[in-house]
Amino acid sequence: MTGLVVKNTGSWYQVKTDSGELVECKMKGHFRMQEIRSTNPIAVGDWVDFDMNVDGTAMIHAIHDRRNYIVRRSSNLSKQSHILAANLDLVALIVTVNYPETSTVFIDRFLATAEAYRVSACVVFNKIDRYNESENEYLEGLVHLYETLDYPIFKISAKHNTNIEELSHFLSGKTTLFSGNSGVGKSTLINAIAPHSLAKTAEISSYHNKGMHTTTFSEMFELSTGGHIIDTPGIKGFGTFDMEVAEISHYFKEIFAVSNQCKFADCTHVHEPDCAVIKAVEKQTVSSSRYQSYLSVLSDCNEGKYR
Repeated sequence: MTGLVVKNTGSWYQVKTDSGELVECKMKGHFRMQEIRSTNPIAVGDWVDFDMNVDGTAMIHAIHDRRNYIVRRSSNLSKQSHILAANLDLVALIVTVNYPETSTVFIDRFLATAEAYRVSACVVFNKIDRYNESENEYLEGLVHLYETLDYPIFKISAKHNTNIEELSHFLSGKTTLFSGNSGVGKSTLINAIAPHSLAKTAEISSYHNKGMHTTTFSEMFELSTGGHIIDTPGIKGFGTFDMEVAEISHYFKEIFAVSNQCKFADCTHVHEPDCAVIKAVEKQTVSSSRYQSYLSVLSDCNEGKYR
């Protein structure tokens, strides 16, 4: 039998068949023997083949070829990846300027990974109802930055349903991965877009002003307008995985566009003379925050570290 993986709890997978039946599945052990450098060889969004057991559960024995997928470095095992989701039309990064604050390094690492794995991305700024004047000024600066890079931008309040209809229309018909730091309001947003999903929510820790993990596993929700949302556990850092030093500048659109003017074809844009990228940063035609994020990703390759 064949079905779509709609939930991954770590040890069990919920698979939806063409008839709409949900089957609880486990993975055959031989997957772990195939040198798959991932903590989760099967991900939500995968199409799989499985055999039924007499007790009504099933065993997954094959994964169909993926159209695409997106990964991050496993926080516990730096030489392994964690597949966030597979067969995507879009990734939506949920960002908050505060309550909690999402760093530009996190945003840029996420967007670079989406570029690397050829998945379209948008940025959703949530909690716009909460920001003071200085926070709103910072928000507008971020919006301008990422709009100039041609990323679709949405400013919303999931709590108050502000601009939710516009975002819902954009997501219609697409399979979209939702990701972001813990506490940015992914579950509240899913409840606003797909009320039947009943995703869990939790209060922000006021003491640390950091999010509390509410989603402990990945799950796919169906949209009434067509398409799906894949919710994933909130993450603190976004470690890039398996990127080559020479390729990293390709995943920063504006840096790649300028890099063909560098004196050396193999310029890393760090210390070389006549580097067009460094000059562009000095002239502020390339954002210094984006350049710092580029250097941060570069350090992952040079040092093999999770950040």
